Amino acid sequence: MRASDKVYESLRADIVQWRLAPGTVLGEVEQSERLGVSRTPVREALGRLVADGLAVQQKGRGTVVSEVSEDHVEDLFVLRVALECASAKAAATSPKNQGFTQLAQRFEQAADEVSIPGSREAYYELVQLLDESIDEAADNTYLSNALRTLRVHLQRVRRLAKDNPDRLKASAGEHAAIARAIASGNPEVAAAATTVHLHQSFTHIMAHAVGSERH
Repeated sequence: MRASDKVYESLRADIVQWRLAPGTVLGEVEQSERLGVSRTPVREALGRLVADGLAVQQKGRGTVVSEVSEDHVEDLFVLRVALECASAKAAATSPKNQGFTQLAQRFEQAADEVSIPGSREAYYELVQLLDESIDEAADNTYLSNALRTLRVHLQRVRRLAKDNPDRLKASAGEHAAIARAIASGNPEVAAAATTVHLHQSFTHIMAHAVGSERH
């Protein structure tokens, strides 16, 4: 992996995990010293973060971690509904859709386990597996690439909302419904189940994350 790729991955993870908060100045000298590389790969990585929307260029300040606003979250979810519903519908008509029955069972089990300390990272890994399985079944490179970029921003927003046991339990049930709908081969039901999940996620994030930032 090139030095600029390593710097990019490191800075992106720090931003998504909120180790670098919105408004943090990403100085080339500071970051090169922190990460033990020259300024050139840092400069290249910062350009990629700006292109991703995770950072912005501000006059007199340089490159700064971008803010997460109410409008930002709303725009993300408008795009998310369009892309994820299209992907779920395509997956439901795929010959690879039968494997989603087992995923549904795993989410149903996870609904009873998310309140156990230390179980949440495993749950998020299961969510990632469902995303990857839907991408594979949908078999649309442009759609999967667009979703991959979008999910980086969604991970960042999710961290802001913190982990709520009741919401995680409900979310596991919603993911199980999506998986079962895809396994059933009904694209409209798959899209409907996806829409329900995204609506509930958006409502929770706006109430517990962005809402709290306004107070």
